[in-house]
Amino acid sequence: MAGDEHRAVATVHDALAQGLSEETLLLQVVAPVQEKVGVEWAADRISVAQEHAATAINERVVASLAHHPATGRPAPDRGRVTVACVDGEWHALPARLVAQVLTLHGWRVDYLGAQTPTSHLIAHLHLTNPDAVLLSGSIPTHLPTAHAAITACQAIGVPVLAGGRAFGPRGRYATALGADRWAADARAAVAVLEAGVPRPSPSAIRHTVDDLPHLADQEYTLVVRSRPQFVKQTLADLEDRFPAMRAYSSAQRERTAEDIAHIVDFLATSLYVDDPDLFTGFLTWTAGILTARGVPAHSLAAGLDALADQLRDFPRALKMIEHGRTALTEHTTRPVPGPDMHA
Repeated sequence: MAGDEHRAVATVHDALAQGLSEETLLLQVVAPVQEKVGVEWAADRISVAQEHAATAINERVVASLAHHPATGRPAPDRGRVTVACVDGEWHALPARLVAQVLTLHGWRVDYLGAQTPTSHLIAHLHLTNPDAVLLSGSIPTHLPTAHAAITACQAIGVPVLAGGRAFGPRGRYATALGADRWAADARAAVAVLEAGVPRPSPSAIRHTVDDLPHLADQEYTLVVRSRPQFVKQTLADLEDRFPAMRAYSSAQRERTAEDIAHIVDFLATSLYVDDPDLFTGFLTWTAGILTARGVPAHSLAAGLDALADQLRDFPRALKMIEHGRTALTEHTTRPVPGPDMHA
């Protein structure tokens, strides 16, 4: 929080000199610090700028460990893997930690960083033919893009190991979208790769494509296409349902529009994976965020009602919204960690 990069680096280098392993520092110091940063932002105890600054320092700490002369590196004799974030995913630190830990275990790692376009990822795989792709995602709204990436990688014979909060509790969405394996953290990824991940077969790829029959109703596609209209109309209707909004400044109205857009995005993604828990989890997290910033959580319920009026012809979407209303009613307003939507 002091923004002291040199002291942060010195702290981990001192610990390294005292016998702590690089893997321990990465997973039991850097990772928990980053999680704490997210919690502090969610509770409105630090700003977005402070969160970004702390994240940048953490990234440079990781880089300093990677190039520290006292850190030994085994020969990369395990095989070759590619580590990349889903296209649109800016939260790269989890993937970077995984890449570093795999390197420590003797893997040759091509780390492609944040928001890797799927077409460029596939081009890289054609050049390198790795043993596996490790695909990282933190924000669930990128799951449809992740699905396309998983299928594209498998189509050229490269198996996919998925990880990150976007893929849900115990990797439920990784399984639903056909990933070959899922890992909860870096050490689990090491274990999965050491056990071996077989190359995908064409029949397995066809099964993945056909395994989302609920998409035949076109609700996901229509909600995505109508997103701008839904956001605009919900914002207009919300003034009647939540009169306090009439006194909002232009900045507050802009932030409200962003929140409505996030609600529509999470609704669409929930339709894609056919799971209301994804939608309700986002709503209860958002209720905590709003409460920490002095915005009544019941404004969310008003927004859901305004959105529902536009979705009369979308039975699955209306059912998702009903689940959302119930979850908000039952939710205690204490902020909890979750998807980082504004940072």
